[in-house]
Amino acid sequence: MCLEQRREWLCAPVAALLAVLGESVLPLLAGAVAVPLVRRWMRRRVLRHERERAADAVTALCGAVVGELRAGREPGQALIAAGHHAGALGAAESAVLAAARFGGDVAGALRQASVGPGLDGLAGVAACWRVAVDGGAGLAAGLARLEGALRAERRRREELRAQLAGAWSTVVVLALLPVAGLGLGAALGADPLGVLLHSPGGLACLVAGGLLEAAGLLWAARIVRTGEAE
Repeated sequence: MCLEQRREWLCAPVAALLAVLGESVLPLLAGAVAVPLVRRWMRRRVLRHERERAADAVTALCGAVVGELRAGREPGQALIAAGHHAGALGAAESAVLAAARFGGDVAGALRQASVGPGLDGLAGVAACWRVAVDGGAGLAAGLARLEGALRAERRRREELRAQLAGAWSTVVVLALLPVAGLGLGAALGADPLGVLLHSPGGLACLVAGGLLEAAGLLWAARIVRTGEAE
């Protein structure tokens, strides 16, 4: 695996360094606990980015199909010609293109493909296709409106993310304050790691502080994620 897929293992050398500096095995135990937590967090980030890329691909697919239709192609041919957009049709790409090529149930294939992560927009494409086939409505006009709606949703998502960037920055700063405090104590000649790792009072403060830190981060992250969901 490449380094980008194993960044969570960077917790191990950091924990080892703290264990050497503090002459304690506790940082090693904390590093072992941190690895799966960091892996889970990074996996969620990767999945979110994949969903967003898939949603953008669906939007691009709508625009490409509209362009092909307005150039004079039949709906099936237009979908086949525009089907090269990576990720737009997900794992059901072959089924959708086969239905378009051989006159199958394109709307059903699109609806089946829409269950993939970030591919919800394909349900709208399927609805436009069904209306165009059954009712004779213009497919290009329906897909153009759908493309506009998907682009508006993307802009709303980006604006919301920009507004929440400040909140995330605050969360990161709050998370790093204890580390800054330890560094400041060491710079002043104290031994904060020794006190925390080798005295009953220090261990009690370390456990209580760690629990409060985790609770604060979880609460702040929940607030931000609630804002993103809304």
